[in-house]
Order: sequence, then structure tokens, then C-alpha cells
Amino acid sequence: MKEQNVYIIGAGIAGLVAAIELEKAGFSPVILEGSDSVGGRIKTDLVDGFLLDHGFQVLLTAYPEVKKYLDLSELNLKYFEPGAIVFGEKETFIISDPLRNPLKVVSMAFSHVGTFLDKVRMFNLTQMLKNKSIDEIFNEPSMTTHKYLIDYGFSDQIITNFFKPFFRGIFLEKDLKTSSRMFEFVFKMFSQGLGGIPAKGMIEVPNMLRKQLKRTEFRFNTKVSSLLGQQIQLEDGQTLDADRIIVATQPDKIMKQLQGQFAPSRSVITLYFSLQKSFMNRAMLGLVPGDNHLINNLVFMSDVSSAYSTNGRALLSVSVLNSHLKEKELIKAVQTELETLSRINAEYFKFVKSYYIDYAIPTVEDMKGTIPFTETKISDHVFLAGDYLLNGSINAAMASGRIAAEAVVHSFTPVY
Repeated sequence: MKEQNVYIIGAGIAGLVAAIELEKAGFSPVILEGSDSVGGRIKTDLVDGFLLDHGFQVLLTAYPEVKKYLDLSELNLKYFEPGAIVFGEKETFIISDPLRNPLKVVSMAFSHVGTFLDKVRMFNLTQMLKNKSIDEIFNEPSMTTHKYLIDYGFSDQIITNFFKPFFRGIFLEKDLKTSSRMFEFVFKMFSQGLGGIPAKGMIEVPNMLRKQLKRTEFRFNTKVSSLLGQQIQLEDGQTLDADRIIVATQPDKIMKQLQGQFAPSRSVITLYFSLQKSFMNRAMLGLVPGDNHLINNLVFMSDVSSAYSTNGRALLSVSVLNSHLKEKELIKAVQTELETLSRINAEYFKFVKSYYIDYAIPTVEDMKGTIPFTETKISDHVFLAGDYLLNGSINAAMASGRIAAEAVVHSFTPVY
């Protein structure tokens, strides 16, 4: 039997996992990647002694696919403390473990965020989701997360002060219109595991996946312009003939028949600042409730992993969901907000770098936990992989790569 030419377009999480599974099945795939490294949307830069992830990203240890493909101890994960520092209009307070053990949350702090009944409902929700499988979650009828929270009986107080700022930082939209399926899934993951980052940056996640590949060829700085049947057209004019192709990047960019089939993706702006020392002084996410701020959430990355700063200064990550300000105006406006939140003069927040991420997560209308491998098939020779097939998460990206590889392997199986 001749060697099969299997190409994967894109060296992000989905493409790397697809390659891992294809190698297990005996194939030697070729990955075509437009940039100079693996990772896709997960990248880390070294700038002025700081490690800068492309956007604020967290790895959830409870993700089922993460357990399959990553060695968390070898990643040397540094964990966020469960809970949040809430920067209220009049005062700042800490709520510990609201998703993991809500009944143990310190009452005084919680009373600023929600009511006693909110605490009970949070506990009930945690217990209910512990006993609910991921398949059951994604087979539930869908409604907006905001409606779900209201129907569950949560007060406006806790929706405004905790749920909105916390989950809009994950969903990257301000009104919690995201499906309740995704809310339940993320809530379950946070309540059953921890959120963390590899000590040396999120790039360590795709790097670990790459290290598992022994027979995969990588062709970096190789941009694909289009697909025509079994032919891959490269931007430099070359044509590659393939037996099978997995498209593990935005497919509408290279497949004309899919243009206009996808909802606009969700974007985020991440700004990094340095400060002489952290004013939060703990590995916890900071939330800014209300709709009158540019800042949605902030965290001192150097409080989580000291390796994120090698120059003695604290590294602060700030997430802004949307802004029409030009970069210099945005930096100044964020520095002013940081002064209000911290009571530290704005000029002490030294700007490091900003990332305008147009495609941060896909907008998925019908969120799913999994799909049959037949649903990844575009033609007899072309298959899709990417979190947009399921839901916007690292878990979904990994699952989609695994499912696409399964479809490719099955396509070579003789039918008798």
C-alpha cells in the first residue's frame, strides 16, 4: 500500500492533536503553518524581560481532552486562586472559591456581591452540575446565560457584581448572550478543577503537543491560499497534491464555498503594563463590575508565575472587550482607570505591549460537546477541525482535532 499524503493546514491546538492521532494510526502527516511556530491563537512573546501571552488565557485542569493530551505536572502549572478580587464603586473586596465551595465563602465579603440565597443557589448549582455529564449539558435546551441566571433565581446584585464580569471575560461579550450550555460547561469545569498557566507561558501547551510528534513534518511560513479538490494552492504559487486534507484553521479563508457561513468571531484587546510591585499581591483575577469601564478584568501574571517577569517588575494583564479608541488614547484611558482602581498614579503603570485579537474565540450558535466524525467531512478528501465546530475552548479545539483524525482514518478503511 502506498504512503498516503495527509496534510494538515494549521499548527494550532486542533492541528497538533489531529497529527498526534494520525501518528497513532500509522500515518506521517505534513503540517502546513503560515507563521513561524506552532500554537495558532496560543502564543507567548518575550518582550523586555516579560512573557506575554497573546491574550489572557487560562488552562482548566478539569477539561477532559486536556487530561488525554497534556502532562500537567510536566507543564509545571501555576494555579490561580479560586475566586476574584472585585473592584466595587466604593470598596474592593475578595470572594474566595465562589464556584468551588460557595457555602464556605466568607459571608461578609459575599454580602457585597450577592445575597445569602445567592450563596445557597450557587451551592445547589454546583451540586447539580457535578452530577450532570458533559453530554447531558450540551443536549439541554439552549437559552442565553443571562436568562438562565435569572430563571435560576440569582439576584441582580450577584449577576451584576460577579457573573457578568467573570463570564464576559470568558465569553468575550458583555450581555451574557452566550448559550446556557456553555455556561454550565464552564461552571462545571471551574467547580471541579483549577485554572492555571504553565510557568513559562501558554506557548508551553502547544509545545508539549508538538513534542509528542515523531513522524510529522512541519512546514512553517507556508501560507495556503486556496483548496481545489485534492490540490492545495500555496501563496508562493506552489501546488501540493494530497490524498486527505484536514483544515485546522479558519476554513472560509481558503475555501470559497464556505465564505459567509460563519458568524463574526469575538475579539478582545489585551494590554500589558509593568509596575514596581503588584497592588493585588495574590494569584487572583480582578473583576470590574458595571458597564462604565473599559477594563473588564485584570491580573498580575507575575503573581501567578514569577517566571513571567525576569526584570524585577510586576507584570499586569488588562482585558478590554471593545473600544474604538486609538492605541495611544486607549493606553491613557486604561492607565487612568487603573489609577482609580488602585489609587496608584497612572504614570507608574508603564505600558509594555498591546494585542488586538480579532479572532479570539468563534461565535457558535448551536454549542456542542462533541459531534460524529462524519460531521467534519466537507468532501471525500477534505475534513475540518477547529473549536468553531463545537464551542470556543481549548477543550473543544483538542476534541475537534481528535474527531477529524478519526474521520480521516475511517475514510481509508475499505468497505466490504
